[in-house]
Amino acid sequence: MSSQPDAPPIVLLDPRVIDRADEADEQFEVCLPFFDVRGLVPRPLQITVETTNLDGEVMVTTYERGLARLVHHEIDHLDGLLYSARMRTGVELIPVQQYGQTGRAWFFEQ
Repeated sequence: MSSQPDAPPIVLLDPRVIDRADEADEQFEVCLPFFDVRGLVPRPLQITVETTNLDGEVMVTTYERGLARLVHHEIDHLDGLLYSARMRTGVELIPVQQYGQTGRAWFFEQ
């Protein structure tokens, strides 16, 4: 996973979120187990992740906005969570057809 086509891949070995911003936003997410629906998921706008690189060194990296959302989503999978577990109580999944008419690409104000 990378933010740009020519960016190196992000390698996360045994990642752990060690800090997260209080500021969060809600965006629609999708995942293969729920491919026909979308869910409005709140996520922190910034997370700091401790991980091990391929040389066995511990690294700490901070991710922001869309990349923070993607990395947090994937770490949730490693922790046994699907995005539906992060949705606010009472917020329902919506069919992909409905999302296609009302959804939008992720947007983050500068």
